[in-house]
Amino acid sequence: MNSNRIVLFVAIGLLTIMVVANSINSNGDYIPLDSLEISAADNTENFSKLMDVLTHPRCMNCHPNDNIPKQGIDRHPHYFDMARGEDDHGFKATSCNTCHQSENNPYSGVPGAPHWALAPASMGWQGLSHEQIAQRLLDKSTNGGKDHKALVEHLTQDKLVLWAWEPGVDANGNLRETPPISKEEYIQVVEEWFANGAVIPVN
Repeated sequence: MNSNRIVLFVAIGLLTIMVVANSINSNGDYIPLDSLEISAADNTENFSKLMDVLTHPRCMNCHPNDNIPKQGIDRHPHYFDMARGEDDHGFKATSCNTCHQSENNPYSGVPGAPHWALAPASMGWQGLSHEQIAQRLLDKSTNGGKDHKALVEHLTQDKLVLWAWEPGVDANGNLRETPPISKEEYIQVVEEWFANGAVIPVN
């Protein structure tokens, strides 16, 4: 092997190391290489779209700050005096799973998805600004110890989260409203925002 080929192989090796190093952020979270080139404007737009979803009633109804689950687009308190109770699942006699099963009930209009429950009290978003919601989302002390990789997985793969786009019908047989962007766009927004370091825009 001549010296030119050796130099070429060394250069390729160094370039590979640099690319891999740049694909890991300061939190040690892997960032997909094809998502690294995101402008500040795109990051801000992704943040806004993400917050539009997280603050939609389909999400906010299960993220109260008063331990009372909400229902409907008007976000009224859950019927039957339901509350957080034990382990975010209500009370023994009236737990969430008394009515909410692993899938929607098209006959009664009761919504359902796997592990139906309120979000932990530490993830209460009701009444918070977009920036405050994002801070709670990213803080391991309030988000259940999740790093960026685990958050992306939770936000884009958890069936209870994705239920927001398949909420079924209400008791009157009317289709429930879904978040303001499609599920596919939402997943892309989440992936791109985290790929850019999950930066919270400064107003």
